[in-house]
Amino acid sequence: MLRLGHILYSNCFPVHAGLIDRGLPPGVSLVRGIPSDLNRQLAAGALDVAPSSSIEFARHADRYRILPDLVIGSRGPVQSILLIGRPPQALDGRRVALSTASATSVVLLKILCRVRWNVRPEFFPFDQIREDPFAAGAEAALFIGDVALRPDLRPQAEARIDLGREWNEQTGLPFAFAVWQVSGGEPAALRRLHAALIESRAYGLTHGRELAQRHAGAFGLPAPFLEQYWANLAFVLDEPMQEGLKQFYRLAVEAGELPAAPALRWL
Repeated sequence: MLRLGHILYSNCFPVHAGLIDRGLPPGVSLVRGIPSDLNRQLAAGALDVAPSSSIEFARHADRYRILPDLVIGSRGPVQSILLIGRPPQALDGRRVALSTASATSVVLLKILCRVRWNVRPEFFPFDQIREDPFAAGAEAALFIGDVALRPDLRPQAEARIDLGREWNEQTGLPFAFAVWQVSGGEPAALRRLHAALIESRAYGLTHGRELAQRHAGAFGLPAPFLEQYWANLAFVLDEPMQEGLKQFYRLAVEAGELPAAPALRWL
């Protein structure tokens, strides 16, 4: 039985839509969780395949392989990865809270602070579901996923910075937030799962409006907004997306978040 991770946020749904609507292939089970949970389970061998944070591949490149052509990314604004609070240029030496639900977005924010805004905040973690980072003294906080999409999330904040937009404006490249990573399983079964995922993504991308109408309630988002959000995301790991991923790894090394930039290793 192959254990496939599934991100609970709406950004993963278009790729897994066919599997969820039509049923899983024989020999596959679905394990749901937030990105940081899936990262831990993949590292512990409790999952065989998962759409895990792209920084996690770099940290385990000796153990993982990437399924080709699959990504959760953006080619500009992503909408669901936000720095909220004071403007970033005002955060030098200030307290900035980092969602514990994220891994890649945390490193991305640290890179942008360094190369785009030239600030060195004091970072601390927080649980974005249970804790108010501003009550703990944060002057800005990183929110991710469907929490970041909520219209009632700090509407009075001075700044709402979309990290996908900032990365694209800084580098001219797309950004890969998650890639489907393999830690175990038989090669033939993994190839069958990969083909099923490609077919599932095609279903998700061609039935966006219908899927948004049927599943909006589960995500707590209006159907038109959800459809537009999915349309703005990128789910194909093409050459520009791969270049963005490699640049992210190079800058992560410069920021002290990785010892070396790994080569992309494929299933």
